[in-house]
Amino acid sequence: MSRGSTEPVFSDAVVAELAGELHDAERDGVQIDQFSARFPGMTADDGYRVSQAWQELRLGQGRTVRGHKIGLTSRAMQQVAGFSEPDYGSLFDDMFFSDGDQIPFGRFIVPRVEVELAFVLGRPLRGPGVTIIDVLRATDYMVPAIEIIDARIRRIDPRTGATRRVQDTIADNAASAGVVMGGRPVTPDSIDPRWVGALLYRNQIIEETGIAAGVLNHPANGIAWLANRIGRWGEQLEAGEVLLGGSFTRPVDVSPGDVVHADYGPLGSISVRFGDKPSDRGVR
Repeated sequence: MSRGSTEPVFSDAVVAELAGELHDAERDGVQIDQFSARFPGMTADDGYRVSQAWQELRLGQGRTVRGHKIGLTSRAMQQVAGFSEPDYGSLFDDMFFSDGDQIPFGRFIVPRVEVELAFVLGRPLRGPGVTIIDVLRATDYMVPAIEIIDARIRRIDPRTGATRRVQDTIADNAASAGVVMGGRPVTPDSIDPRWVGALLYRNQIIEETGIAAGVLNHPANGIAWLANRIGRWGEQLEAGEVLLGGSFTRPVDVSPGDVVHADYGPLGSISVRFGDKPSDRGVR
């Protein structure tokens, strides 16, 4: 999926070059400079074009897309980013982990974790005109999830202290790097998703708490937004896709050896441990 809300300025050659830099950064575990600092005229659409080109590189290596994530879903995060709508990225097959896994820390550069609801579609969603009701009708089930986010592009420029812009995050696959699903799957008609809450622990200490209504007032709103966004270009969300609706906590940093536990109350919990060896990049 590509395309954003502003006219692109990058040439195809620049898009390919930057996608290659991101690909190498993830492979080597070394962050790269902010694109927006190097190209001050960079637009959100340029970011999506770079992300799309990076996706094509991954697909060329045999990866498959299993779903999508939606970010910038809280008003606070949109205000910080200076962006008035969410963003999105792709979830690849090698990004999925299971409850109870030990996750190779070396697969990431500066990983952080967030709690989200994952929607698994039972039938396609095609915009425009998709509503929350359409999303709930199309959803096979919802399940607790932890998203692992990462920054292949530096969040803070070491020379200027500038924070990366939303264009950088969009290019960087909306910061997505991994997902863990667990707990108890539920159908949309069995609960009110707005009231799903979670406690996020790191090493038995509660670091964050949140409630799903903080995601655009309803966690299905992000799914509807994405279906309508890509529907403009004849694309759709497919049956079987996993869709992360957006975080309802702030990101929490993790280090080698950390145990992360997300308690979703009646929906169960998820626990994973990050491995001890930062140099072990694991199998991609």
